[in-house]
Amino acid sequence: MRQITILLTFLFFVVGCKEKYTPKPHAFFRIDFPDKEYHNLSENDFPYNFEIPNYAVIQPDKRNPNQPFWINITVPKNHAEIHISYYDISENKQSKRVFLSKLMEDTRSLAYKHSIKADAIEEQIFMNPEKNVFGTIYRIKGNAASPLQFFLTDSTNNFLRGAFYIREVPNIDSLQPVIDFFEPDVIRLIETTTWN
Repeated sequence: MRQITILLTFLFFVVGCKEKYTPKPHAFFRIDFPDKEYHNLSENDFPYNFEIPNYAVIQPDKRNPNQPFWINITVPKNHAEIHISYYDISENKQSKRVFLSKLMEDTRSLAYKHSIKADAIEEQIFMNPEKNVFGTIYRIKGNAASPLQFFLTDSTNNFLRGAFYIREVPNIDSLQPVIDFFEPDVIRLIETTTWN
């Protein structure tokens, strides 16, 4: 009996000395980003031009097939997209000023629709008088679906609207590295925009 007690006690200490398992919190996947290199939009038929990253793919906007200058600039690996829509102000039958004001207000309204989830929305005026490009950039902070939107215009002929999206569930904690990586690409697109 004594030998069985000693054996059981020994087994208890051997088996019981293992490290206790503690569940680990959920972690986020490692995100690999490509090197930053840019090239000009190579579509000569477009009424606008700008620089895009080499890792981006240009696709026509399938939801608006009647708008040939509406495109999506996508980075499939990171689920990032920039929706570009273009309006020719000079072809409008109404007053150019009225049409331009409506487009600007529509862009502002679309950006502020994110205010339900956003912590803040910062507006920044953009001006490039040398290239006749003027606009507003909307930086949307927090768990919004679109962290950055903008419009650019020359006030007479061209109006370009852009919206940056990451096609994942909006969670600023996990998406902030992706936003931080792609936001300079969107800003470079804005800064290099010219009219053809």
